[in-house]
Amino acid sequence: MRVMIIAGEASGDLYGAGVVRELKCREPESVFFGIGGDKLQAEGMELIYHIREISVMGFLEVLQHLPLLKSIERTLSVLLKVKKPDILLLIDYPGFNLRFAKIAHEHGIRIFYYISPQVWAWNPGRLKKMKKLINKMFVVLPFEEKIYQDAGIEVEFVGHPLLENFTEPQGKKEFCKRYGLNGEKFILGLFPGSRKQELESIFPAMLGAARILHKHLGIQIVVGVSSVLDFEFVKSFIHDDLPVQLIQNATYDVMKNADLAIVTSGTATLETAYYQTPMIVVYKTSWFSYLIGRVLVRIKNIGLVNIIAGEQIVPEILQSKVNPQTLASEALKILENEKLRQEISQRLLIVSDRLGTKGASSRVANAILSLTSSR
Repeated sequence: MRVMIIAGEASGDLYGAGVVRELKCREPESVFFGIGGDKLQAEGMELIYHIREISVMGFLEVLQHLPLLKSIERTLSVLLKVKKPDILLLIDYPGFNLRFAKIAHEHGIRIFYYISPQVWAWNPGRLKKMKKLINKMFVVLPFEEKIYQDAGIEVEFVGHPLLENFTEPQGKKEFCKRYGLNGEKFILGLFPGSRKQELESIFPAMLGAARILHKHLGIQIVVGVSSVLDFEFVKSFIHDDLPVQLIQNATYDVMKNADLAIVTSGTATLETAYYQTPMIVVYKTSWFSYLIGRVLVRIKNIGLVNIIAGEQIVPEILQSKVNPQTLASEALKILENEKLRQEISQRLLIVSDRLGTKGASSRVANAILSLTSSR
């Protein structure tokens, strides 16, 4: 079986790798190619483009990268003719993937979509387009299943693939010993995201807030560095006047052992919620993108952790409010109130309860093989 995969972001790379691993267990001779990252490549997928080349967020930013994205689209269109994949597996990244789905559909290729576009947040009109193009949706949030059923699209709730990747993190004592931290002092975890663009717009404010908190509370600062980012690039934001631990490839250890986390909106909020760590969700993009988003987005919260919970459990700081003073002030409210920290931690349990059960990758692989063999 020849499988083309398009995963345009770090989370998609992670989830796609799980599906490829499961498919290879069942069909060892299968061939995989497309867009992905290090994790998909490690599972044996041929990378036509790496996610580093195409990972952008925001309406204005996508417009600025449109020539590159169109070039990539043309290259992949040629590959459809040359490599003739049996199926196309699209993972999240809806702006690009829904356009490319139309091209693949014209070539008669069976299309599966894993990790739903957020039609419940904005542009529900995409459902009509998807009904014509997508053979089956695999959704990872429980409320999404009914949305697609009502639209007449074949859909299956497979549970969230994050559940497959959670590990038992180091205990507080071992964690502090390994990284030279004082277990009696507060630990602040910073998670600035997996895109260069996110770091440039959000990380300085996070560090500024950390500097204020370090001065007032002697707090210790630990940064969970995404595996897809260049370590030296992240390090370039750090100045000598602030003691900061940069930790890569041990994100869950940081999440579990932090007393408070400041997290860029995205999948990392769900990961942090799983470990019941109190957090502040932050998001900042260009004003052009934000204003368009305000017009289009129909939901109150932007953090997945709050969306899944159906209520605001953790604070969200957006746009101009993403500055050192505001972040530090919000952090102090939580750090100086042990009862509040315990309450947030307890309420976060609802998030992991709603993510389903382990085995998403296996369910997706089984469904793909079942549907393709019955063709």
